[in-house]
Amino acid sequence: MAPAPADRPPVPEDLHPALWLAHQVARPHDGVLPSGFAELDAQLPGGGWPARLLTELLLPHAGVGELRLLAPALAALQRQRRTVMWFDPPAAPCAWALAGLGLDARQFVVVRSRAGARGRARERLPAADVLWALEHALKSGHLGAVLAWLPAWLPADALRRLQLAAQAHDGPAFLLRDAQQRTRPSAAPLRLLLASAGPDRLRVSLLKRRGPPLAQPLTLALVPVLSAPALARAVRGPAAATPRVGVPN
Repeated sequence: MAPAPADRPPVPEDLHPALWLAHQVARPHDGVLPSGFAELDAQLPGGGWPARLLTELLLPHAGVGELRLLAPALAALQRQRRTVMWFDPPAAPCAWALAGLGLDARQFVVVRSRAGARGRARERLPAADVLWALEHALKSGHLGAVLAWLPAWLPADALRRLQLAAQAHDGPAFLLRDAQQRTRPSAAPLRLLLASAGPDRLRVSLLKRRGPPLAQPLTLALVPVLSAPALARAVRGPAAATPRVGVPN
């Protein structure tokens, strides 16, 4: 550990790279991957998605914009020929939709639990086989990124084990869970709450980071997926699409 320069007082990072002052955003002691959104990177410790840590994305429902949020970082990893694994996604990856985000579906490895998507049990119970596979994939240290769609209910020790395993993972690890879990404690050092902010726009609230809380959520412009007419209809709202019936003059 290098000594602090003589012209300044010691700071927590001089004692250990994981320490920081509560009023400051921490500087990561491991690498980060830029998110592709400058306004988000400005609020993430180190300026991007952290390696060797869990990042929890809390969603009101699947498809709110989470893949468009992650697409720039995942595309950067694919260009480096690094493997990206998906664990129990809510639907099969759509190759043409992913291609529109700059992603090659052929380079993803998809792992599904034996339970699959049978009824509502998948929403309530953790899939032991997927948790085992996820933990060992993180421990391997050979992946570029991990995306895991986990059920609402998880034992606290499962998240702690995943966070310990993530310390060997030289890349981001994203856990996608239901937004109702926002008030429950989590071992993930970084937690974001996602919500729609309108057509092709995403509201991001930083619930937890190594630093002070963010007072106001961010609004990010996502890669557009609507055609120009569809976007105009969405902006006008459903009432504008219904013709008004009245008595002719």
